[in-house]
Amino acid sequence: MAGAWQLAGAGVAVAATEHRGLALGLFTAFVAVTLAITVWAGRRRRSSEEFFSGGRLFSPLENGLAISGDYLSAGSFLGVSGLIALYGYDGVLYLVGFLVAWLGVLLLVAELVRNCGRFTLADVLSARMRERPVRIAAGTSSITVAVLYLVAQMVGAGSLVSLLAGGTSAHARTWAVVGVGALMVVYVAFGGMRATTWVQIVKSVLLLGGTVALTVMVLARFHGNVNDLLRSAAHGSGHGAAYLRPGLKYGGSWTARLDFVSLGLALVLGTAGLPHIVSRFYTVPTARAARRSAVWAVGLIGTFYLMTMVLGLGAAALVGSGAVRASNAAGNTAVPLLALRLGGGAGSTGGTVLFAVVGSIAFATILAVVAGLTLSSSASVAHDLYGSLRRRSTERRTAREDTGEVRVARFAAVGIGAVAIGLTLLAQELNTAVVVGVAFAVAASANVPALLYTLFWRRFTTRGTVWAIYGGLLPAVVLVAFSPVVSGSPDALLPGMDFHWFPLQNPGIVSIPLGFLAGWLGTVLSREPADPGRHAELEVRSLTGAGAV
Repeated sequence: MAGAWQLAGAGVAVAATEHRGLALGLFTAFVAVTLAITVWAGRRRRSSEEFFSGGRLFSPLENGLAISGDYLSAGSFLGVSGLIALYGYDGVLYLVGFLVAWLGVLLLVAELVRNCGRFTLADVLSARMRERPVRIAAGTSSITVAVLYLVAQMVGAGSLVSLLAGGTSAHARTWAVVGVGALMVVYVAFGGMRATTWVQIVKSVLLLGGTVALTVMVLARFHGNVNDLLRSAAHGSGHGAAYLRPGLKYGGSWTARLDFVSLGLALVLGTAGLPHIVSRFYTVPTARAARRSAVWAVGLIGTFYLMTMVLGLGAAALVGSGAVRASNAAGNTAVPLLALRLGGGAGSTGGTVLFAVVGSIAFATILAVVAGLTLSSSASVAHDLYGSLRRRSTERRTAREDTGEVRVARFAAVGIGAVAIGLTLLAQELNTAVVVGVAFAVAASANVPALLYTLFWRRFTTRGTVWAIYGGLLPAVVLVAFSPVVSGSPDALLPGMDFHWFPLQNPGIVSIPLGFLAGWLGTVLSREPADPGRHAELEVRSLTGAGAV
C-alpha cells in the first residue's frame, strides 16, 4: 500500500510539468479579467460609501452570489473535502456546521444588521453605546478574525502551488503566498467593494460550475450508485467501516469528543460574527434585499456543500486517503488529485486539462475570499479605529473625513496583507479547514455575544459591550496559542516545540460562554445605566428600517 501511495505521488510530480503551463495560463486569464474589473471600479467616485459598500447598488441575486463567493473559501473547497477524504464521517461535521449557521444569519442578522449599520459590525454595536470604546474593541476583534481567516486561505494557496510545482518546494509556496497577498492588496486598494464584489461573483460562478462538473463525473464513475461510492470510499480510506462512523478524527478520547462539540458550536455560531460576511449586507439598497440575498446565499452554499461531500468521498474512493496524505499531510490537495484521476490520470490530456481547470478555480476561490477579508479588515481599521479618533459622531461626517478614511483603508490593506503573509509562511502544514474553525471560534466568542445582546437586551450597556468583546476575544486567542494547533503535535504551527496546556484544537466550548458571561457581568456591574430611549430607537430601526442609511 505504501508503494502505491509513493507511486501516486510520483505520478503527480511527473504530470506537474505538463499541467503547470495550462493551469498558469487559465489562472493568468482570471487575474487579467479581475484586474480589468478593478480598473473599471477604481475609476468611480472614491467616497467611503462607494469604497466600503459599493454604493449599495447590488441586487439580491448579485449579492447572494457574492456572499457565497465570500463564504465558500479554500477551507471549504480544499480543506473540508480533504478532511472528508481522510476522516469520512467526522469531516462531514464541517459541512453541517457551515450550512446550519446560515439559519441564524437569515433569522437574526441579515435584516437587522442592514437596518442598523453603515459599513462595519461596529456600526451596529455602537448604535446605542458610547462610540469610541466600542469601536476600538469591535475593530480589534474584526481584524483578528480576518487575519486568522486570511491565513487559512493563503495556506491553501501554498498547498496548491506546491502540488502544481510537483513537490513540496518551499520557494513555490513562498511565492504563491506573496503573490496572492499582493493581488488582494491591489483589488482592495484600487477597486474597493465594487471590484471585490464582482471578483466574488465571477469566482462563485466558476466554483459552482466546476464543482457541479466534478460531482457529475464522480457519480457517473459509480453509475449514480451512492452505496457503491460509500463502500469504495471506505475501502480506499484504509479504515474500512470505521470511515463511515463517527470517531475517526474526533473519537477515542474525551478530549477528542469535546473538541467535536467545541467545533460544532464555533461553526454554527461563528458565521453571524464574521466581519466580511456582515459587511456584505450593506451592499444592497434595502433590508428586504438583504434578506433575499441571504436566501440566495443559503441555496447556493447548501448546494455546494452537498457536492463537496461527494468530492471528498470520491477522493477517498478513487485516489485513496493514503495518496492524498502523501501529497499533503493535511489533505488540502484532495480535490486537485481527484480531478487528475477523473480526467484519466497523470500524463493523460484529460487529466492535465481537468487538473489545470480545478487548480485555476481554487486560485480564484482563494483570491476572491482574501479580497473580501482584506476589505472588511481595512474598513475596520479606517472606519472604526481611525474614524473613532477623528470624529465625534457617525452622523456628522465631513468630506475630508470621508476621503481620509478611504486613504487609511488603502494603507491598512497593505499592512494587513503583510501580516497575513508573514503568519502564513509559518502555517503551511495546517489544514485550512482547521484554521477556519479557529477563526469561527474567535468570531463566535467575541462578536456574536455583543451583537445579540445589543439587538435584543434592553439593559445592555457600553461596559457590557466592551467586556463581551474582549471577554470572548482574549480567552479564545490565548487558548489557541496554548493548544495543539500551535505546538505539541506533528501538524502544529510549531511542530518542534511543545508548550501547549489546553487540550482542544478549537476553543469555542470555553471561550463562547465566557464572551456571553463577560457581557452580562459588565452590564450588571456598570455604573452607567442603559438608555431606554436609544434602545427603543434601535429596536424600531432594526425591525422597520426607519432611519436606515
